[in-house]
Amino acid sequence: MTIGYRELADILRAGIQQGDYPQGSTLPKQEQIAQEHGINIKTVRQTIRLLEAEGLVTPVRRRGTVVRERPPMKRLGVERYAKSKWKFGLVAFAADRQISGRPWSPTDQTQTVRQIPADAETAEAFEISEGSPVWERARLIKEGDSPTHMLTSYYRPEDVEGTPLSDPTPGPAGPGGGFAVLTIQGLEPDSMTETIYARMPTPDEAERLQLPAGEPVMVLQRRTFTREGRLVEFARGVHAASRFAWSYTFQIPD
Repeated sequence: MTIGYRELADILRAGIQQGDYPQGSTLPKQEQIAQEHGINIKTVRQTIRLLEAEGLVTPVRRRGTVVRERPPMKRLGVERYAKSKWKFGLVAFAADRQISGRPWSPTDQTQTVRQIPADAETAEAFEISEGSPVWERARLIKEGDSPTHMLTSYYRPEDVEGTPLSDPTPGPAGPGGGFAVLTIQGLEPDSMTETIYARMPTPDEAERLQLPAGEPVMVLQRRTFTREGRLVEFARGVHAASRFAWSYTFQIPD
């Protein structure tokens, strides 16, 4: 019985998941797949498009259909923000790299730093008028040549003016990153609220993160407060979904 493209996708998907086609390897040529299953090349092409949309394969010119590598990096939950880390010079993305057994360098992070009018979401977070000036620190973090995520933080001018958080020099804002800078300013981070959700990327996000067709992003919104309840940072992160495994450890409430 002749199979359709969805049945062929089930077969190839199972082969990828079982390791018959390892990550980074190339699927058989489309003509070979068509001959093996007794179907036409159009059906094979439909199958490849479906697997590409699922984020399992990437067509590469002059090479063929490559099984995507999915090297999950552990992204710690509350532990990545431990004061014992950033007070002794370890920034959050570096904590993720260490727990994942991966090297890191300060130059893995680049940023654009500028003062901008607050958008509606940022203004609501800081309880200021929309259009009020805020400092924006937009970072792109890479592992080797591959972008892993973007993180953009916003601060009140009076909190960061003249500090490393308003300095555009590439890399973290000194040992311990932004939390250490805020602490020096008398605004030590003490608690935070994070909201995480998934969506498909915008065209700009897909380009900057070098995402293949079909890969979603994980979006993180973070609000960081002092012990007195003052919001000192509002942040938005966009993460390539296949690059991270999210992990949280916490005490179960009574």
